[in-house]
Amino acid sequence: MRVFVQPGEGVTPLIKAIQHAKKSIDILIFRFDRADIEKALLSAASRGVAVRALIAYTNRGGEKHLRELEMRLLAEGVTVARTADDLARYHGKMMIVDRAELYLLAFNFVSLDIERSRSFGAVTRDPALVREAVKLFEADSHRQAYSAGSANLIVSPVNARRELEAFIKKAKKELLIYDPHVSDPAIIRLLEERAEAGVSIRIIGRLTRKSPGVSVHKLSSMRLHTRAICRDSQWVFLGSQSLRTAELDARREVGAMFKSPQAVKLIASVFEKDWCDAEKARAEGAAETPPAARVAKKVAKAVTKTLPPVGPTLEIAVREVVGREIEIPLDGEELEGTVRQAVVQAVKDVVRDAVQEIVEQDDSVPTP
Repeated sequence: MRVFVQPGEGVTPLIKAIQHAKKSIDILIFRFDRADIEKALLSAASRGVAVRALIAYTNRGGEKHLRELEMRLLAEGVTVARTADDLARYHGKMMIVDRAELYLLAFNFVSLDIERSRSFGAVTRDPALVREAVKLFEADSHRQAYSAGSANLIVSPVNARRELEAFIKKAKKELLIYDPHVSDPAIIRLLEERAEAGVSIRIIGRLTRKSPGVSVHKLSSMRLHTRAICRDSQWVFLGSQSLRTAELDARREVGAMFKSPQAVKLIASVFEKDWCDAEKARAEGAAETPPAARVAKKVAKAVTKTLPPVGPTLEIAVREVVGREIEIPLDGEELEGTVRQAVVQAVKDVVRDAVQEIVEQDDSVPTP
């Protein structure tokens, strides 16, 4: 098993794997914008490699791009299947080369995840894991039910909750967790129990409630887009599912557990650096202003620059309501208050819709 770190190694491991494929490539796609990976896939198909792409039926915001990708791949001889729509989201990311090598990824095939976000990927040739990944790919490609045959391939909603709870329960000394959104009540209780038992627990990301013995920092140096857990310097979980209810119980997410002190050592070293950077940022007061306030201030400043003069709009509105000839007394203060309330509500509605769209497109942002 080998782990690679993002940002850092970029698409090179993926491109090399595609270029060296001799018989087959099976790739599960949720989000995709990398022309270099697409070019490598098409080149593989042109030299006779059986390339199959299983593409999410939607990703709520990028569906048009997915359908365009489908058409380009089909035109060059790639076999394309679309995931079913029976789950809330198909969010896994993996690639299987020659049915012998599994690339299990915590990032999408997009530049934002690969070049500007903290994430990890893992490569394994473990026969049991590869066979199970092929089994999952076949089931989802043909829209058939999948039953878990390995405790180490973590598939939501099939076995993720059971196996991740067992993984956490086995912690004796330490849990290092990267997770944008730890919010599942049962998981949080379990973390609290482990902390009470003396396990050191640190989270880079977000925990939705304060928990005794669990330390949390936000990633300060870059965007966070990974889900990973290191346990007792021996075991690592890496995948697409956060420890939140929807990703455990209602979506297709894919991860894996590995016993690999070398992999844990690498991820832990990155974790320690990110943790120190976060502590330094906090000490320097970088987080004095709440994130929501910083966002609101930037949005308000940008919006006011683009607004037309209010006077003409107000005059037109008044004339439309009261007419030009009829004298209807208008209380200035009452009108001002009413307009303010209406504007505030309108802005709230627009911002809520915009935030929801961003959340649906970007799993690193917690749902409001």
